[in-house]
Amino acid sequence: MKILILGAGGIGGYFGARLIQSGADVTFLLRDKRHAKIQAEGLVIETPKESFTVKPKAITKHQLKPEYDLIVLAPKSFDFEDALASLEGASSKGVFLPFLNGLDHIHQLDDKYGKDRVLGGVAHIAATLSPTGAVKHLNDKHMLTVGHRAVTHEKIARDFFALCKNTGFDSLYSENIEQSLWDKWVFLSSLAGMTTLCRGHIGKISAAKWGIESTTNFYAESCAIAAANGFPITEIEKKRSLEMLTNVKSSFAASMLRDLTQGNMTEHDHILGKMIQRGVEHGVACPLLKIAHTHLVVEQDPTLLD
Repeated sequence: MKILILGAGGIGGYFGARLIQSGADVTFLLRDKRHAKIQAEGLVIETPKESFTVKPKAITKHQLKPEYDLIVLAPKSFDFEDALASLEGASSKGVFLPFLNGLDHIHQLDDKYGKDRVLGGVAHIAATLSPTGAVKHLNDKHMLTVGHRAVTHEKIARDFFALCKNTGFDSLYSENIEQSLWDKWVFLSSLAGMTTLCRGHIGKISAAKWGIESTTNFYAESCAIAAANGFPITEIEKKRSLEMLTNVKSSFAASMLRDLTQGNMTEHDHILGKMIQRGVEHGVACPLLKIAHTHLVVEQDPTLLD
């Protein structure tokens, strides 16, 4: 299987490097500056336990050909349109595997390429690019969940999962990948909303007098929206998620908080705004989500009063 990974950031870079370590045929599609750096120095991965460097195959969009069986997408939501544009040279062949938050990207890919060519994927990892360009894995969690959405691409989905089983990261095959996407989205909207609104990690929020109650109510809003859209969160998943979201000993926070405090663009519209939209469409009250989203709009949009 020939795999093309768009970009070598936190998700694509980390999981791509692990796949290369296991012998998978991986090529990175990179912008010119990133391409030159990785060609010269390799792709550096830093983890809490080790650091390593791989020398990957890498190309720019001008070198693209339609020769890849699987095309992996993991850009930020606000870079998604540019990502699709950069793939034009390779997009007439292969199946797409996106690792973005929410669901809008899935529907966009379905509209552009057809559902038969779009798998579902969920990435659980805290990773970022360091000032030196290394991919920095921030904790021990590194897991990919994949699954087919059409019978036509089930084989390639399972073949990719088999490759993942031979790597240094965790992997899971979901027989209902769209439910898995909702599970992640509901959890992430609560994590991102609460940690950005309170400007602190889970432990600090949970230690506050009304912190656990507020987080539980926030999560319940997102669960209600998922249920109204036909994807109810199971009681087992609710219990697991709330244990993570209300752990007073946890220093976990959403990457959106890191982006906010560093003055970077955030995915608030994609993660919170689209969740609210799906709630409004089904008449689900979501005041906490709206407060969190409003806070981020005020923080992020300099043209708000223009």
